[in-house]
Amino acid sequence: MAFRVLIVDDSPVMRTFIRRIIALSGMEAAELLEASNGLEALNLLQTQWVDVVLTDINMPVMDGAELMRRLAADETLKTLPVVVVSTDGTAHRVEQMLGLGARGYVKKPFQPETLREELERVLGGAYAS
Repeated sequence: MAFRVLIVDDSPVMRTFIRRIIALSGMEAAELLEASNGLEALNLLQTQWVDVVLTDINMPVMDGAELMRRLAADETLKTLPVVVVSTDGTAHRVEQMLGLGARGYVKKPFQPETLREELERVLGGAYAS
């Protein structure tokens, strides 16, 4: 079953890397959308539905923590699964983001299998090809 994912990261290189990992993972992604910060992500989510959001934390304009707060405050978007993908893997930061509603957390750098496993866990096995 195909799924739609929104990749939110200020690094075009990281967005491309995540796209490649998903494409090579064997998971069937129907569409991969991108945003360079939380505000772009929120604007995109007003017109596009996705099955999961992969977001960095440290970004200009609107960071991942504020994106999580805004998603939680929106009746339509509050159930949208979010996986944080960040270089900050401190216990405090992981706890903070999970407390804001993230369903998963992947620390950069990561192995492709790690992201696939986290997506499968969050989305359920139906999305594996």
